Amino acid sequence: MIIRNADPADAREVARVHVRSWQAAYRGLFPDDFLDALRPEDRESRYTFGSTDPAAPRTILAVIDPAVVGFATTSPSSDEDLPGVGEVAALYIDPSHWRSGIGGALLDEALARLRAAGYVEALLWVLVGNQAAQRFYRTQGWQADGARRDEAPWGIKAEVVRYRRSL
Repeated sequence: MIIRNADPADAREVARVHVRSWQAAYRGLFPDDFLDALRPEDRESRYTFGSTDPAAPRTILAVIDPAVVGFATTSPSSDEDLPGVGEVAALYIDPSHWRSGIGGALLDEALARLRAAGYVEALLWVLVGNQAAQRFYRTQGWQADGARRDEAPWGIKAEVVRYRRSL
């Protein structure tokens, strides 16, 4: 496995991993008809990789040649109560590679990149009810800080809880 920066040509593969992860991880948390209707080709145009803007999200990929098997996206936090904090905005692994160490490797690299960008703390948001993700993040040193909010990713309402950790 290699970890590398995403580029615009990776959008379809990232969308494939994103959709497959949602369909597996969020089954029972979102309606089945919504999850079954997700298609990578409907999502790929939403990814913008390769920006040189320091405030733009950055995505790294886990690749097992030639397939993208996971990705992580980092950015400056947009949480008004935590200015100057880095954010892990996404971490998704293809379900066929869950529990293989890829998630931990991507998270480690994402945090290293946030540290290199000057951040000393990071946050992320986890879907309420996603117990597997919450366990994973706790084992990686993250702590829920009590903040919750409603979001509407891909047009469906969801409650998320915030986790934080020092870098």
